[in-house]
Amino acid sequence: MDDLDLDLVSALQEAPRAPINALADAVGSSPSTVGRRLQRLHAERLLRVIGQLDWTLISDTHPRHVWITTEPGRLQDVARQLAELPEAQYVAMTTGRADVYCTVRPLRREAVKDLLTQRIPSVPGVASTQSDLVLKPFGRAEAWRIDRLDDDQLAVLAPHRIATQEVVAPQALSEQEREATRLLHADARLTSSDLSRALGVSQSTAHRLIAGLLERQVVRPRVEVEPALLGFHLEVALSLSTEPGSTEAVGQALGRHPSARYVSMVAGNATVIHQGVFRGEEHLADFLSEDLAALPGIRSVEVSVVLDVLRRYWITRTGTRLGQADLPFDPR
Repeated sequence: MDDLDLDLVSALQEAPRAPINALADAVGSSPSTVGRRLQRLHAERLLRVIGQLDWTLISDTHPRHVWITTEPGRLQDVARQLAELPEAQYVAMTTGRADVYCTVRPLRREAVKDLLTQRIPSVPGVASTQSDLVLKPFGRAEAWRIDRLDDDQLAVLAPHRIATQEVVAPQALSEQEREATRLLHADARLTSSDLSRALGVSQSTAHRLIAGLLERQVVRPRVEVEPALLGFHLEVALSLSTEPGSTEAVGQALGRHPSARYVSMVAGNATVIHQGVFRGEEHLADFLSEDLAALPGIRSVEVSVVLDVLRRYWITRTGTRLGQADLPFDPR
């Protein structure tokens, strides 16, 4: 990606649904040029604006981080098979704590035991598994930024940021809302005209559907692009054990760190999992020896280095190219 591509990514991270004219003003280019760039990045499967969903719409139980040791020579086969599981949100080949690291979201609470004790362990080539229950998130991927824009550029995008309501107890979705949610997951820049045609409803109804889902944070638009394309060539998953009483402070601090893609409190061998991206080994070394060392209450840290990501937020990928953005099940 060149500088204009990177500026566009940064602008979309700030205002994922901003119109082309506003994006062009923010990055100092023409609307026609910006439109062509976005079309090219999408056509080449390098970038997509997707909708991240409230996980209560997917399951009545919390996600699990699963760490898998494989038999010699079976790592790639195991990873590919795990990436085909409908519950697999994230699957990566790693070195360190395990050979494969994945995040799974069981569809129903009663399915957890079968998934963790039967289906995953019985994948040919799996030698052993260990899982951590996610208790709550401290930082999510839609908050990660590459921060290339100055204050004047950000001001151009400010009117197009999505206003959200205070998060309340989730409400069951209507049939129209479920279908709109699925479509917005695949393309969070979907317009009311697009949704009107897809659902066969009036444009005013489509506008109301989109506005309601965004305001209630049922759908949270975010840019999906592999970090390596943005200059972040090193991805890691850190398993941290913390002192009693310090987990919240450590998790909140890591959730605010520029490297954080996803940070969560977990129940298991670790108490905090930090998925982070870095420009290279020197930046990771600085993070471990300076930023992490400055946080009180950390007992131990285990680092797993990501070799290859096969699936991220239910989107398969080959290298830096994105596959389909279809949920394998209906929002509830």
